[in-house]
Amino acid sequence: MLLFELVIALLLAGAILSAWARRISVPYPALLALAGAGLALFPHAPRVMLDPDLALALFVAPVLLDAAFDSSPRDLKRYWRAVVGLAVALVAATVVAVALVARLCVPDLPWSAAIALGAIVAPPDAAAATAVLKQMRPPHRLLVILEGESLFNDASALLIYRLAVGAAVAGSFSPWSAVPLLAVVSVGSVVAGIALSRILLFAVDRVTDVATSVIIQFVGTFAVWILAERLRLSGIITIVTFAIATARSSPARMPARLRIPSYAVWEVVVFVLNVLAFILVGLQLGPILQRLDRPRLLDYLATAAAVCAVVIVVRMLWALAYALAEYSPRRQFLPRSAPRDSFRSAIAIGWSGMRGIVTLAAGLALPAAFPARDLVLFCSFCVVLVTLVLQGGTLAPLMRLLGLRDDGAVEGEIRRARAETARAGLEELRGSKADEGLTSLLIRKYERRLRTGDGSRTGAGDQVDDGSAYADALRRAYAAERRKLIELRDSGVIGDDAFHRVEEELDWADMHAQAQSGTA
Repeated sequence: MLLFELVIALLLAGAILSAWARRISVPYPALLALAGAGLALFPHAPRVMLDPDLALALFVAPVLLDAAFDSSPRDLKRYWRAVVGLAVALVAATVVAVALVARLCVPDLPWSAAIALGAIVAPPDAAAATAVLKQMRPPHRLLVILEGESLFNDASALLIYRLAVGAAVAGSFSPWSAVPLLAVVSVGSVVAGIALSRILLFAVDRVTDVATSVIIQFVGTFAVWILAERLRLSGIITIVTFAIATARSSPARMPARLRIPSYAVWEVVVFVLNVLAFILVGLQLGPILQRLDRPRLLDYLATAAAVCAVVIVVRMLWALAYALAEYSPRRQFLPRSAPRDSFRSAIAIGWSGMRGIVTLAAGLALPAAFPARDLVLFCSFCVVLVTLVLQGGTLAPLMRLLGLRDDGAVEGEIRRARAETARAGLEELRGSKADEGLTSLLIRKYERRLRTGDGSRTGAGDQVDDGSAYADALRRAYAAERRKLIELRDSGVIGDDAFHRVEEELDWADMHAQAQSGTA
């Protein structure tokens, strides 16, 4: 009962801290990290041991799916060099640097444990950075690069993590035998993700109840992860592929009355998982601290400080190297921009390396018999705490100092999408055989929206009746708008950020039309 009361109290505290974080422009995980650290120092906190196999499935699968679902393949393709450099090459460099420093600090630390520590602390959490950056309205390319990095570096870091943990358990490791196995696993995971997406969409198509639809989505997410693990595939790659494939097909197949509540539920669940992750780490760090005498605690703190410094410095050096590589005559890694803008963007990217829930989940997932587990978990939490508090707390002032401004790319695409969808709805109405008086009212309404969307002078407002015939005609027009919006995204005219903004507007308008006709 004590644990249940503690979780309820901390969930409430997490909600309050989240509201406060928005006021002071810091990522809410930074305040959660401080709360977790305080919980670790609380002498009478209950002890909780989480099943290692459960940790990654519980915390990583939903969070990773939520991030992958909102990703924009068009934008990722545009900035793929920067994303791949950060998500693969930087992860490898961070793993190597952290492993070397950990071995220098603790010479008897096994290489498998040192590499596992590097893989745990390598992937940043884009949600923490973008929570601050979106309030500062930076250039869209920064958000795309950071979100793309976070999406794919989880896969690369956790693949290394699994190999290191397997080597520690087995006592030996052969890199030459692992390479072809990784290739087969990667291809198989992509195929499985696409196939499972088709199966889930087939099931969701036949559901009309909101609660049942949301439950199927969550059960499907965990089922994809569990099935991938049972087939010895990569759960991370399978989930990412599954989410991207689902995101491309679901807008045309899921009605607004199901999509709106499901998005709200997913947002709440991701928040709750962040709170629970910091709670569980705090509950596991408490016994670790109690077992340490003063000299050993100082050794742990020195090792953690060295790892934190390496993680921050390696990322900053890598980002600045990218900025210099932009002007190479043979290759261009970052988007073409003025030298000053490129340098400022590199600083912003380098300082946006806050670690979060993936690092915590990977630390919690270490087997109980893993060598130096206490040290690895302690260092992992220290990296999360330091990067969230230090970098997260200073990111907003740094962005103001750098003076990076929104380039208006997404807003321009949103205006174009609004105009094009309004034009599609107008054409649908003009070809309708409905009552002439009713149609003329709707045509005037859409002409007004079109003038607003394309920047023309807005006409006077039109009053329309609330009859069911009007609502039915309006819903037909919204269906035409939705088809046009999907067409704009699939053709690459707009990205997924603009798509989701306009899709949300259409969803609410569609819900209003359903309420008018009594079918909501």
